[in-house]
Amino acid sequence: MPLYEYELCEGDCKVCGGSFTLRRSVNAKPLEKCPACKKAVRKVISSFNTPHYMKPLSITDAKKAGFTVLKKVGKGEYEKQ
Repeated sequence: MPLYEYELCEGDCKVCGGSFTLRRSVNAKPLEKCPACKKAVRKVISSFNTPHYMKPLSITDAKKAGFTVLKKVGKGEYEKQ
């Protein structure tokens, strides 16, 4: 389930702090009021998660992951490593 960030439309709240994050189903109805203070809220456009840069796999790592590693031995010719 995705995380959604919300903030109060007006004012501040000691309970929710004026903004909060909730895990909600994609099919859930849009949230209109804060569950804690019952004031009107709006969805905040937030950052998204991107994959972290990973180092290239070594030949050993590729073999452990179940890949077949080939080495070029000639024009159009390959052999298993």
